[in-house]
Amino acid sequence: MITRLNRRLRIAATIIVSLAGLIGLAFLSTYYYLKPTLPDVAVLRDVRLQVPLRVYSRDGRLLAQIGEQRRVPVTWDQIPPVVVQAVLAAEDDRFFEHPGVDWQGVLRAIVVAATTMELSQGGSTLTQQLVRTTLITKEKQLRRKLREIFLALSLENELNKQEIFTLFVNTQFLGQRSYGFAAAAETYFGKQLSEVDASEAALLAGILQAPSRLNPAASHENATERRAYVLRRMRELGYLDKESWRAAMDRPVSRELHGPAVQVDAPYVGEMVRLALLEKYGERIYSDGLQVVTTIDGRLQRAADVALRSAVLEYDRRHGWRGRAGRIALEGETDEALGRALEEYPVVGGLQPAAVVAVVGASATVVARTGRRYRLPMDGMRWARKGDDPAPKSPREVVAVGDVIYVLPTSASDALLAQKPDAQGAFVALDPRDGAIIAISGGFDYQDSKFNRVLQARRQPGSSFKPFIYSAALEAGFTPASVVLDAPVVYEAPAPEDGIGVRPDAVEGEGAEEEDWRPGNDSGRFYGPTRLRDALVRSRNLVTIRVMRQIGVGYARDYVTRFGLPKEHIPADLTAALGTAQLTPLEMATGFSVFANGGSLVTPYLIEQVFAANGSVLERAEPKIACNHCGPAGTGLTGAPPTSMEAGPSGFVRAEDVGGALPLPAEEQRAPRAISEANAWIITDLLRDVIRRGTGQRARALGRNDIAGKTGTTNDGRDAWFSGFNTGLVATAWVGFDQERPLGADEEGARTALPMWIYFMREALAGTPERRLPMPDGVVTARVAVDTGEFADGGVPASDFEYFLADHLPPGVEGASGAGVQNVPPPQKYEEPIF
Repeated sequence: MITRLNRRLRIAATIIVSLAGLIGLAFLSTYYYLKPTLPDVAVLRDVRLQVPLRVYSRDGRLLAQIGEQRRVPVTWDQIPPVVVQAVLAAEDDRFFEHPGVDWQGVLRAIVVAATTMELSQGGSTLTQQLVRTTLITKEKQLRRKLREIFLALSLENELNKQEIFTLFVNTQFLGQRSYGFAAAAETYFGKQLSEVDASEAALLAGILQAPSRLNPAASHENATERRAYVLRRMRELGYLDKESWRAAMDRPVSRELHGPAVQVDAPYVGEMVRLALLEKYGERIYSDGLQVVTTIDGRLQRAADVALRSAVLEYDRRHGWRGRAGRIALEGETDEALGRALEEYPVVGGLQPAAVVAVVGASATVVARTGRRYRLPMDGMRWARKGDDPAPKSPREVVAVGDVIYVLPTSASDALLAQKPDAQGAFVALDPRDGAIIAISGGFDYQDSKFNRVLQARRQPGSSFKPFIYSAALEAGFTPASVVLDAPVVYEAPAPEDGIGVRPDAVEGEGAEEEDWRPGNDSGRFYGPTRLRDALVRSRNLVTIRVMRQIGVGYARDYVTRFGLPKEHIPADLTAALGTAQLTPLEMATGFSVFANGGSLVTPYLIEQVFAANGSVLERAEPKIACNHCGPAGTGLTGAPPTSMEAGPSGFVRAEDVGGALPLPAEEQRAPRAISEANAWIITDLLRDVIRRGTGQRARALGRNDIAGKTGTTNDGRDAWFSGFNTGLVATAWVGFDQERPLGADEEGARTALPMWIYFMREALAGTPERRLPMPDGVVTARVAVDTGEFADGGVPASDFEYFLADHLPPGVEGASGAGVQNVPPPQKYEEPIF
């Protein structure tokens, strides 16, 4: 009996060994048969992941991420243990033990295939999944499965387990355009991979099985169910204790999607960078992992966005309540359900759509799109009058239960009533020393309108254009003390060749007749003989027109191009004196930079450096630098040599008179001279007076004596401007409608645009010392009579000191001692006939 059993065992063993040999031989033969079709697994060692373009501020904060695939590569050390455990529990708990193929899983798949006649069971290890998604196609066929096995075994010989796991974590698709676990953590949780907990790690690992079906945005129910399975497996494998497992199971799954972990939201900047790089590098910018460092200051970019939105909302409030955004049914809806129902209403400029769920007493209660409840106190609704009606006294006069409105959260529980504004704004800030763009906001909300008004909106700058005309006047022989008549004038419609000008809104076309032009002051009054200083400070239109006619339209038009303003957008007539040119906010800021830096024309730039994925520098900006201490070589300057330095925002060396010698920029690095340093200094002094006692007095709230600027309001109040500066920063603010129409009664540069500039400058200049350029050679001081602008000695009671260019002194100094009295121009009291 025993002998017979032994014989049977030997036969069985022989059969098994023979079968094993045959299987091994078949496996080996199949390997050599398929080997020519197998890709080289060594390429995975140097695999190039498609990494999107990343845009950073100069202080290292992420501003934008641009690319078709969201991907954030991580190293093994950056993968938290809880993520490793979740992936193992969900997909391959024996990953660190098997040689790349789990033969138990293979046998299970073979048995299922033999019984069902379908190759549906995976049995795939992480290594097999990696080669399947990176090296071979995904169709379910035996040939593909065998190739997958052979490649997995080869890969395990090429890379170690940590390298394979890291590649897996970085390459797998997890839904919603997210490739890799780090990108998915940003998409679903709005956090970095290192910050995820067990519940979140299990959710991510669960998505792997069916990314398009199991991600929480696609199916909250499926994602929750799959997460529960992964958490149960983590508990069974000893990765979680009972308490941790229960806490993870109890955490709600959110359907909300998040963008990349942007640290400073600057979409207009991102789009500017994208367009610039696309032209230079082509489509590779979306996948090659380029990194761009911009000139943007992260803190000041936030300040610019807040300033713009605050100014536009304040303007909008002054013009009343336009009513609810919609209606919504509330019957039996939970706050979470209401939040989902509000998803069709977009978030605009930080304003949250919300449904009114209660109106009781002096407040209303709303549920926002986020599902959070807010209280709206009556104090935040008093602005919401309709038309000419008086201010409301009760929330019931403004909102009703079921209304969809917009709110501006002020705390975790309170919010203010708001509405999506019809008006728009633009803001840009430059470093006048080299043209670096420090902050730029092209509109109230990029997602609502991608039109970048800083670059693309050509609008009339109004009176903010006048400083360029006055600079031309100084060069032509006028002085700040020159007296010009401020009185009504009518310019008859000229023949086309006269070039004097007509009304800016005159109708053109066949049969149209040009009308006589009757310009006036914004106040509707006239002030008689007026010194140029007062004319600019008070923004007297008639004086500016007479000055421009005296120096000549052609001369003035040529002169203002020195400030980087395009000649083709400046009218060849007298209306240009009042700012009828078509200019962008960036061009205006560039022009004012000439005054701020002492007379040099700098070129605005945004991109400081571009890096390849490996860290090598592809390009680096080399801006021209304004230098007022560079001597006569190539500049015509005679300033004193510098004695110290300060690093500017772009890293260049700036001279300041505080001790210690330093080198100067090479001549080829110097920005070209636009106007003389003396001319720039005098115009700056005039513009300081605009803030001290003129149309820009609101800016005195900053409590500084080193700021200067000019307001601007166009015909019919369609555009409101303010451009202002000190020696370290220039900024231009604009408010208006995209489809041009009047802003309304009493809306002008000082009231509508200047607050935006003030809000920004309050943040930008906080804690910085006051700093002004020293009075340069070529500027002299003389006492003049207040009423005539002529030289006055100490015996004239109504007199004051004024600044002059050394070769353009006031009348009456003939015979006075001192340099610069030669070739004194004749008395400059201009009058014209009134037609």
